[in-house]
Amino acid sequence: MANPSILILAGDGIGPEVMAEVKKIITWYGDKRDLAFDVSEDLVGGAAYDVHGVPLADETMAKAQEVDAVLLGAVGGPKYDVLDFSVKPERGLLRLRKEMDLFANLRPAQCFDALADFSSLKKDVVAGLDIMIVRELTSGVYFGQPRGITTLEDGSRVGINTQHYTTEEIRRVARSAFELAKRRGNKVCSMEKANVMESGILWREEVQWVHDNEYPEVELSHMFADNGAMQLVRWPKQFDVILTDNLFGDILSDCAAMLTGSLGMLPSASLGAPMENGRPKAMYEPVHGSAPDIAGQGKANPIACILSFAMALRFSFDQGEEATRLEKAIEKVLADGVRTADLMGPEGGTPVSTAQMGDKIIEALEASL
Repeated sequence: MANPSILILAGDGIGPEVMAEVKKIITWYGDKRDLAFDVSEDLVGGAAYDVHGVPLADETMAKAQEVDAVLLGAVGGPKYDVLDFSVKPERGLLRLRKEMDLFANLRPAQCFDALADFSSLKKDVVAGLDIMIVRELTSGVYFGQPRGITTLEDGSRVGINTQHYTTEEIRRVARSAFELAKRRGNKVCSMEKANVMESGILWREEVQWVHDNEYPEVELSHMFADNGAMQLVRWPKQFDVILTDNLFGDILSDCAAMLTGSLGMLPSASLGAPMENGRPKAMYEPVHGSAPDIAGQGKANPIACILSFAMALRFSFDQGEEATRLEKAIEKVLADGVRTADLMGPEGGTPVSTAQMGDKIIEALEASL
């Protein structure tokens, strides 16, 4: 059988640096765990614009549709701020999500014990935190029509965005959340604004329908999204899987991200429908941005990108045990006090470089054999 295929799109800023550490770990799995991947690479974001004049070439899009998983680093930077909206680096990322129909965005917020003091919340509130936010990614207010900025007869302007959801768009992402919950704590909390938005009413009714007809064994609760934001910073460990729409998911997942102390620690997965081989359409990427202020300096934390590969092992390649092996290796390195610059505490010390962090994680993987 052919090896599973991965397309690496390192992107801009620190993307190539953190992705270099992922490539080391992919190589290690091929050498030491008999788990080889066919890896190809291409351009996205500003790097693609510099070469092709667009943030994602059609040929690259075609490759993304064919592989088993896409690993993406980061896109964007001040160099590209002057570009027209239609060709900004972020449009490449949005095109991948839309054309691959990656409707379920999985954003874990996990607090490693060694980093519990880094959160802005009290240690007892975040220690041991392990929640998953499932965000609908291809519909809602970011894609609804009509949209735009219009000048009225009196010369004033109006900006319009439309919140739009169909029954099936809601049901398919709800199924993703319920399936995840069955593998975790068996609880889903669905968040919307059914008190003021018709789309929120539909969301609540359709999620309840999926629960009642397909997943009655999973505990389901509903919560208004503004209350959900408050509860996330009051007592986040009350949640297991949070299901929400595109707009609220964008906000709530960033809120949950900072509970863990550093964006450099947070991975994500964007999943679509199964392909012919049974694997889902999938793209994995760290939550952090391109961090142009530290690009090329070896200061970036590669852990979020490495954890994104761990998610690929679990959700695309059915290698849950190996994903756990990698996560435990990272946990050991952090417990040993190894830190990149973003994880340095008030006690000071000398941070390791991006490459050194990758090497330490490989050492921990070796020790796990």
